[in-house]
Amino acid sequence: MCVYLAIFLTLGYAAVAAGVPFHQWVALISVAVATAVTIGTLERGQWRLGLFVRPTLAARELLFGLAFAVILIVACDALILLSTGARHRAGSGFPWMELMTVFFPAAIHEELLFRGYVFQKLRRWRRGAAIVLSAAIFAALHGGNMGVSPIALANVFLAGVLLTLSYERYARLWFPIGIHLAWNILSGPILGYPVSGFVAAQSVLRTALSGPLWLTGGNFGIEGSAWMGVAEVVGIVWLMNAERRMQNEGVRKGGISSF
Repeated sequence: MCVYLAIFLTLGYAAVAAGVPFHQWVALISVAVATAVTIGTLERGQWRLGLFVRPTLAARELLFGLAFAVILIVACDALILLSTGARHRAGSGFPWMELMTVFFPAAIHEELLFRGYVFQKLRRWRRGAAIVLSAAIFAALHGGNMGVSPIALANVFLAGVLLTLSYERYARLWFPIGIHLAWNILSGPILGYPVSGFVAAQSVLRTALSGPLWLTGGNFGIEGSAWMGVAEVVGIVWLMNAERRMQNEGVRKGGISSF
């Protein structure tokens, strides 16, 4: 983490001095370099981070993550529209530039930072504590965002748990990267909600909010809605049940092969 902060601050100041606005790429490069340096020195290169796998496997888990996030976000959006006066209208288009400068690097950066080496190392010590701690820090770092509320912070914490469990599903990062990427792009550039307080320059649809903030999410976006918490809990329960089924299947196969 110290290596990450040192690189991030150095590159960040250099980017500001050069007038380069791509701060999410600075963050992504920082965490990638810090991860490589840490694994190369402390682990002598012997650590399976969960990124370098067969392309077909990575693509399958990435697509699974995209679909998983779409189901949760569409369900939450439908509940908001049904329970409030919020409505979608035609927007001004898709923010292709922000896709490459903000949304794409941000998803990979945050997954490497919160589900990468540090979490994986802590997980070997105590799994439950690692999940709670990473989710708590994930939520805390969103605490200064525009429109933040107690519900929003609780939902970001739940999102951290959900993303961590999605890593646990395969012990690889492609599934949570897919979830994170689709989550941000669908809720912001497509549906027109703010994304954790960040408002995209353009969106396919524009969401006109009307109703109580605890249901619409207000300026924080869809993640500030109580309905998002419901959707996240459903996703978390599904992932926990899927993990339990995999464990039971492993026990049955082990039992069969032992005879």
